[in-house]
Amino acid sequence: MKPTSFPILERRFVNQAALVLLALSLAMPQLSALAQEPGHEAHGDEQGHDEEGHEEIVSLSAEEMREFGIVVAEAGNATLTSSVDLPGEIQTNDNMLAHIVPRFSGIVTDVRAQVGDKVAAGQVLAVIESDESLSPYEVKTLIAGTVIAKHITLGEAISREHAAFVVADLSSVWADITVYQRDISTVAVGQDVQISGGHAHPAVTGAISYVAPVIDEETRTALARVILPNPGGTWRPGTFITARILLESFVVPVAIPRTALQHFEDQDVVFVQTPEGFMPRPVTVGRSDENTLEIVSGLAAGENYVSQGGFTLKAELGKGSFGGGHAH
Repeated sequence: MKPTSFPILERRFVNQAALVLLALSLAMPQLSALAQEPGHEAHGDEQGHDEEGHEEIVSLSAEEMREFGIVVAEAGNATLTSSVDLPGEIQTNDNMLAHIVPRFSGIVTDVRAQVGDKVAAGQVLAVIESDESLSPYEVKTLIAGTVIAKHITLGEAISREHAAFVVADLSSVWADITVYQRDISTVAVGQDVQISGGHAHPAVTGAISYVAPVIDEETRTALARVILPNPGGTWRPGTFITARILLESFVVPVAIPRTALQHFEDQDVVFVQTPEGFMPRPVTVGRSDENTLEIVSGLAAGENYVSQGGFTLKAELGKGSFGGGHAH
């Protein structure tokens, strides 16, 4: 059997196909020209350019720098110190301490000194009636200083083995430092130590005068001692202290204060001064001490950078400009 033929439908299909091909041929030159225009590059290429060539800069006037506390410094070398912090306590200087003991047992008939009194050498502190002679005799201090303890009361029967008073010359005190086993090998006589006792006691510097030759069996620590001048009585026995023992000093070619380092876009950065303004530059940090950081890479000696106020610049990069001072 012959297949059925539909001449009218075949001609209609051919005509529609011809029209589609004609429309495509007319549109191709316009599409080609549009693709070549500079303003119609692919969005992905534009974004890639931003990521590679984009720079953040904050421009400020001298007045704005003063207003926001921006301080510029020149990068250069610095001396860093390594140290260890150890706890301690102020004690009386036992070489300037006197335990006042009665010469004879007897009854206390007069008490003339109290804790806290300033006394002179030879001053009478109490009077005791002797059990042996039944005569009163005076109890005198051997040194000048402050009465720091009193173990005597009026009418009390006191023996010659009983310390009636303790007098201390507090013009010099001991700073006794607790040294842990792990640190003993780093501590030696003559080392410089910075002693601080909180806000009421500005830090002072002394030298270790003594290191105990044995370790305490209970605490497993050793004792190191600094003799501190105390002319004004500022350092009171019993005060807890922190002793910073300086282990070594070394010079690094490029260093910045800790206040200069900022964390921006997951990187450590320093704001470097350029002709256009301040730009965050990634840096690599090396060794450090309490106040100073070594910069291994990212900042060269002689370059100007923001030593204080960098946090303000970092904040501006995220929110805009100081009246049009933010540039890209």
